[in-house]
Amino acid sequence: MIIVVGIKSCDTCRKALAWLTAQNVAHSFHDLRADGLDTGRLSGWVKAGGWEAVLNRRSTTWRGLADAQKSDLTAEKAEALMIANPTLIKRPVIEAGNTIHIGFTDAVKAALVP
Repeated sequence: MIIVVGIKSCDTCRKALAWLTAQNVAHSFHDLRADGLDTGRLSGWVKAGGWEAVLNRRSTTWRGLADAQKSDLTAEKAEALMIANPTLIKRPVIEAGNTIHIGFTDAVKAALVP
C-alpha cells in the first residue's frame, strides 16, 4: 500500500491523491498537521533522500524562520526544525514499500505505476 504524506490543503498533495485514484493505485493519506509526524519516520526519509531534499526552503514557513534557525544547518538541526514545523517538509512524501519519493514528478509517477 502506498502512503501519501502531506497536508490536505497542499495542491501538489491533492494532485498526487487524484492521480493515484485515477490510476486505481491503492493508497492512503497521512496528514502531517492532523496525524502528526514521529522522528523515526522523518529520520527514514532523511536517510533515504538526504535532509536537503526533504527540507522545503521555498515554503512560507521557511521564510518566516529567524536567520539564526536557518544558518549552519546540519541533518540534526534540519530534522528538529521539520519536527517542530511539519510544513517545512517538501510535499508530498510518498512511501511505496521500502522506497521513498519526495515530491510528485513524472519520474515518481512512472515509478508508482508498473
